[in-house]
Amino acid sequence: MTEKNRKKLIIDTDCGSDDAMAIAMALNDPAFEILFFTVVSGNVEAVQAAENTLLTIERAGTYEPPVYLGARNMLLKELAFAYDTHGMDGMGDLGLKPERLRPAEGNGVLRMLEALRESEAGEIDIVTLGPLTNLALAIRLDPDAVKKAGRVVVMGGAGFGGGNVTAAAEFNIWQDGEAAKIVLEAGLENLMLVGWDACLGESMLTPDDIRRIRTGSSLGKFVIEINRVLMGLNRERFGEDCLDMADPAAMAAALYPDCIKECGKYWCEADVSPGSGYGNVLIDRYGFSGKEPNVWICSALRPDRYKEYIFRTLGV
Repeated sequence: MTEKNRKKLIIDTDCGSDDAMAIAMALNDPAFEILFFTVVSGNVEAVQAAENTLLTIERAGTYEPPVYLGARNMLLKELAFAYDTHGMDGMGDLGLKPERLRPAEGNGVLRMLEALRESEAGEIDIVTLGPLTNLALAIRLDPDAVKKAGRVVVMGGAGFGGGNVTAAAEFNIWQDGEAAKIVLEAGLENLMLVGWDACLGESMLTPDDIRRIRTGSSLGKFVIEINRVLMGLNRERFGEDCLDMADPAAMAAALYPDCIKECGKYWCEADVSPGSGYGNVLIDRYGFSGKEPNVWICSALRPDRYKEYIFRTLGV
């Protein structure tokens, strides 16, 4: 793959420890060129998320795309950070900080729109790893520009399983349900949600997988160590040291579609009603609504191919 033929990407992130693994994977895939990162509040506040993204870029040791700050607040909802999952700094509270890199000047949402306006239709793909606030704002400002994107792959929704923050909702969608509603209703032709269910079951990283990654390279050691809070949480939830890597699953589905096992297109909407249903992505699996499908739902990966992609891009 020549540099000229590399597929262009914009990655939007609320960089916590699982985002960092996904970002490291993307930075090490020679088939793709990350033009820049846009950062949103979610796992942690956006300024901290930007710092975490810059740290990950430094540790990946490949190339250094700019990192732009985007939305620091959700559209309507109060933020509820994921400190219990990723630590107070989002990266396992190890005291790690970027040594050289700093955020780029300018607003992430406006930079995204500028790049899309200047691109050919389908030239740039977008991968989102956090709440959809930045993408929703871009759609509200210039929907035609956003529709020029090729594939838009979102780590969001619980898929056909249960939620990880409420009984029904997955964290990224629940953090800003109104933003998710805007994105799902925007008429994006190639919008895919990779649900939390896609990283569960046989796609969980087992103790042996974790050992292989940790001992296989310095980058592998970094991405496992920063996930120590999540591993501790999973020890209580699942009974062993395992990792449900939602953002790496979405990144793998976006950059290595051969690892996708189950993916169908359905009519979907985000529930923004008050109460326990807020943040749930309603999937019309059996066509009861009679409405035209608007979202691809990736609900399962091929574990062997998915894990091989992780190992390959982390150099283990």
